[in-house]
Amino acid sequence: MSTENDSPRDSRGPSRRDLLKTGVVAGAMLAAGPPASPRPGGILRVRGWDPPHFDPHQTRSFMTMTTLSFVYSKLLRHKVGAGVRAGSFMLEPDLAERWEQPDETTYIFHLRKGVRWHNKPPVNGRELTAEDVKFTYTRFLTVKGNPERYLLDSVERVEAVDRYTVKFALGEPYVWLPHKLANALCTWIVAPEVVERYGDLKRPETAIGTGPFTLERYDRNVKAVFKKNPQYYRPGQPLVDGVEWLVIEDDSTGLASYRTGQIDAGPWTWWSVRQSDLDQLKKTHPHLLYQDFLGNMVHAISLRTDQPPFADVRVRRAISRAIDRRALIDTVWMRGEPSGPLSRGLRDWALPVDQLGEGAKYYRYDPREARRLLAEAGYANGFKTQLTATPGYGTDLIDAVQMVLGQLKDVGIVAELKIQEYGAYQATTIQGKFDGMTMGPFAVAWDPDDALYGPYIPDQPRNRGHVNDPKLTAMIKEQRRVKDLDGRKKLVFEIQRYMAEQQHYVCLVSPMYTASWQPYVKNLAANTTFDYGSRVAALWLER
Repeated sequence: MSTENDSPRDSRGPSRRDLLKTGVVAGAMLAAGPPASPRPGGILRVRGWDPPHFDPHQTRSFMTMTTLSFVYSKLLRHKVGAGVRAGSFMLEPDLAERWEQPDETTYIFHLRKGVRWHNKPPVNGRELTAEDVKFTYTRFLTVKGNPERYLLDSVERVEAVDRYTVKFALGEPYVWLPHKLANALCTWIVAPEVVERYGDLKRPETAIGTGPFTLERYDRNVKAVFKKNPQYYRPGQPLVDGVEWLVIEDDSTGLASYRTGQIDAGPWTWWSVRQSDLDQLKKTHPHLLYQDFLGNMVHAISLRTDQPPFADVRVRRAISRAIDRRALIDTVWMRGEPSGPLSRGLRDWALPVDQLGEGAKYYRYDPREARRLLAEAGYANGFKTQLTATPGYGTDLIDAVQMVLGQLKDVGIVAELKIQEYGAYQATTIQGKFDGMTMGPFAVAWDPDDALYGPYIPDQPRNRGHVNDPKLTAMIKEQRRVKDLDGRKKLVFEIQRYMAEQQHYVCLVSPMYTASWQPYVKNLAANTTFDYGSRVAALWLER
């Protein structure tokens, strides 16, 4: 992999100097390595999620991606282990043992030799080859309905140079490509025989990969059971014999399960504990381990900017000024930070709201100014609209939505709440098929491009607000080409300030999370990727 400022060179991964300089992974090396004698064995029992289906190229649902993370692998991955700081996303080899960038539009990945598919038909434990990687990414680029197709918009073709070498040929420079290939969002390597046999990958029996675990049992809405893959290519991993991925829908049931030791990690998002439950749990269970971190997504109101009244920037600014973000944090999430377009969890890239230039004022709560802006836009008496939300993201979100509805009503905007089942929300609303407004997690990002390109570029599935701003489009596409890190960061800051002025989406809060796990769970650190499988493969149990 080439460095950000140097000429292309061959690499087995980024140097420490490169990593610290990029800011992508600052803090990833803070802790010493794990103890020398990890203990193998045992079953990890944790809260999981029931996927809408198992095809990684047909959904962007976190429920699918987290479940698949146990059975699949990627070319690259984000580093795992106790030394990794939450919010740091250091790249390291996975199925590729090294990679290089001979010129601005070519990336070459050299695969590990001897990697085996799970010993299940129709692959029956055969060796992974470059043709499998080519098949995966050809399918990724061409299969109908891939909501993450934009991740590889710059890729013209993928070639199998030989049995263990894969070349990505780009139509234009794309500095973020290695980061996208490490992203646990639709980039798992799949086997062509499985697709050929089943037609798609939606059924649980298609979950056959090269990852640390095999899927042994799946009971819909109950649990998935994973078993240690004895042929996993990382020596000594996984250390646990298996994983019980338990579907726990009710928050109180999940907390009770954690309190009584029936599960080994926190029962909420990212294996955390809800902030409203945290103080009491710390009092009754001080022996548990706790780790705070900001989420790498923004909770935001998405607007149909292609339709009135939201096409008028004054209306969007009025909505932003009508929202008391601090009250949302104090009342619902209890801890967190007001956030602009990039989540504050991306510390090295996201500007605090008070550094967003002229647009910073639109993040300050001022209902009187909101009403003035509405009147200036021709809505002195306000207007009626609709706001869609799903309980699939938890009860805290619904509580926040109710607060927002009240704050909007205070300035004359009366929004009827439409509650939508999570699967339907994913299939429609999250892809821009809604009326009026919607509210939920937005712009989840492992690098700044994640939060910029998909949600703001016209005709992208993630552009749920139907944003079409030529100036913004040009800036976002330009940052994908800037090799110099300092120049790219400067442009990303400029983009955020422009977004703050335009309020294409009304960004609200980056919540604080507190991950927790039992003290006998070793070599685990919280991180906000969907790759739970790699984190679990590296941990062990001492009980």
